[in-house]
Amino acid sequence: VQLQASGGGLVQAGASLGLSCAASGLTFGDFAMGWFRQTPGQLRVFVAAIDRSGEHTYYAESVKGRFTVSRDNNEKTVDLRMNSLGPEDTAVYYCTAAQTTTRLRSALGFWGQGTQVTVSS
Repeated sequence: VQLQASGGGLVQAGASLGLSCAASGLTFGDFAMGWFRQTPGQLRVFVAAIDRSGEHTYYAESVKGRFTVSRDNNEKTVDLRMNSLGPEDTAVYYCTAAQTTTRLRSALGFWGQGTQVTVSS
């Protein structure tokens, strides 16, 4: 399984940024997809998840209302649209895939390499 994340970068507070993750080596429609983030010295924390069909989404409280996760099962991609970014959103963002959203949120899935998002104040 390969999960290739892209789209990170440096933005100012209040800006928007989109991340994308391209998946290969798995039957994409059989997997829940999502994102975690990690800051230095801290554990990875859940950000957002979307179920296999794309019908249900889940968010951490800290990003609810600002971030939107979506997927394209034909293109085998999952996106994270991030609005109203703040310095607290600065982290390495990881794409993840798991057989259920429960396993995904428990960090029991496959991982990509991560992409850095830096938000300046």
